Amino acid sequence: MKSFLTAAALACVATASFADTLTVYTSQPNADAQRTVDAFMAANPGTDVEWVRDGTTKLMARLRAEIEAGSPQPDVLLIADTVTLEGMAQEGLLTAYQSPEAAAYDPALYSADGYYHSTKLITTGIVYNTGVETAPVSWADLKDAALKGQIAMPSPLYSGAALIHLATLTGDKDLGWDYYNQLASNDARAKGGNGGTFKAVAAGEKPYGMVVDFLAIRNKAQGSPVEFVFPEEGVSYVTEPVAILSTAKNLEAAQSFVDFVLSQQGQDLVLEMGYIPARNGMGVPEGFPAREDIKLMAFDPAVALQNAEANKAKFAEIFGAE
Repeated sequence: MKSFLTAAALACVATASFADTLTVYTSQPNADAQRTVDAFMAANPGTDVEWVRDGTTKLMARLRAEIEAGSPQPDVLLIADTVTLEGMAQEGLLTAYQSPEAAAYDPALYSADGYYHSTKLITTGIVYNTGVETAPVSWADLKDAALKGQIAMPSPLYSGAALIHLATLTGDKDLGWDYYNQLASNDARAKGGNGGTFKAVAAGEKPYGMVVDFLAIRNKAQGSPVEFVFPEEGVSYVTEPVAILSTAKNLEAAQSFVDFVLSQQGQDLVLEMGYIPARNGMGVPEGFPAREDIKLMAFDPAVALQNAEANKAKFAEIFGAE
């Protein structure tokens, strides 16, 4: 009898341990992911978090393979963009959750049905090397023939943020596809991701570029010879949204995680990491303009998802398939 009770007790412990473990797949940098997890566990004692970090594309390939095998592992996704999560929501792969914290957010920054919620704003603007004679102030300035052969940008065939940037600018009535055709005529280089683009600008190889904000602003603070511009037409943005899988094994902890990253405490952490918090009424990191001075261009994740493959094909036709 004693042996039986011990085995039963052990089984209960194992079940409780399983129930109190939350699994998160994230595209955050490793240091940011660890800080997020540590802060959540400190605020939710008794819940352990296992996390896997990789780029959004690789994480999604891994998750798709797990789904096909009938064994998806994560409870929560915290990844780069809303377009990916909009697609998952339409496939029925996400659980709707109306977080009470959403009341502190612009409705444009979360799914109306609660399938995903944005956690930060990572904008794409113009970076230029301080050695240039002419400082751009608008997207239109990059069409100037005087800048021919001097412009670099990440490829939407490689970068998710660049694909959203493409969808945003081509959807703008004053820019559209004509803008990208003009960039191509100006011999703009479209290759690789944001990191390579930034390095080309900082080195003076291509003194003008399109890049995500924090990459330029952080490096400038560390002495890199660059300036970052929030163009007067506005900026595109990705928001590192959080979502709960429809197959989540620990729904209660998953909902707590969503609430935490959207809460004042979670958004203070975003600010400390050097990003623009998505929550209303927050400050901005050092080196950024005031939040009200950053103009966000219109963006619809559902439309971007619908047009994604056509946009990539058209871009490859204009710039080549690098």
